Amino acid sequence: MDANTLWQDIERIHAAAPLVHNITNYVVMNITANALLAIGASPVMAHALEEVEELVALAGSLVLNIGTLSPPWVQSMIRAGIAANKCGIPVILDPVGCGATSLRTTTAQRLLSELSPAIVRGNASEIMALAGGTPDTKGVDSTNSTEECEPAVRELAEQSGCILSVSGATDLIIGQGRTIRVFNGHPIMPRITGLGCTATAITGAFAAINPSPLQAAAHAMALMGIAGAIAAEKSTGPGTFQPQFLDALYNIQKKDIEQRLQVQE
Repeated sequence: MDANTLWQDIERIHAAAPLVHNITNYVVMNITANALLAIGASPVMAHALEEVEELVALAGSLVLNIGTLSPPWVQSMIRAGIAANKCGIPVILDPVGCGATSLRTTTAQRLLSELSPAIVRGNASEIMALAGGTPDTKGVDSTNSTEECEPAVRELAEQSGCILSVSGATDLIIGQGRTIRVFNGHPIMPRITGLGCTATAITGAFAAINPSPLQAAAHAMALMGIAGAIAAEKSTGPGTFQPQFLDALYNIQKKDIEQRLQVQE
């Protein structure tokens, strides 16, 4: 992974405008849709059981996010995920709040086992819980670091065959016998709701145009971190950060990536 491969994927998204089908939560629908539009993708937010199979057939990827969970949405996620698996469309799972309640944990584990996601993206506590560990969870927020969860992430990646993308001060992407660390980002980012879910949606855009789930996951986290750092330099707090972040995604240039990208493999 380097600046050239990341920029090539961004150009592919601009050219293809892939449709990213999101079954996501009420809290983040607006910002995730706007972030996908800002990078050139085409979002659809649809969870009705009666239409998810038709929409999946049109999409380049399917993003499943359990942030505002309810039994009817679980049914829609299962039906959409099965359709995506049959069509060879990558599924990206965000196990929001996994470990906080039994409903969230069992649902996330069910989606993982039944749908064979290409990528699972979450914070350290969520991934530890998904792997069967005992995380230190505070609602949907993580109080564990990526370093603490790394052994569990490695084991889960081997067992599931998925790429695991874990956000934190250092983002950790593990799978296919490889480990990528992304150091981009800014401390203000956890203070804005929905940025983790935004990272998942953007991962869906990259997965739609890159056949390597590992590269797609790493590219998404790097772009998030670079745009976050640019936005933080221009904002005065969380209220002004969000529009600056969308502008940074929209206006990103190759030179920004060349100057700012910080990754290690």
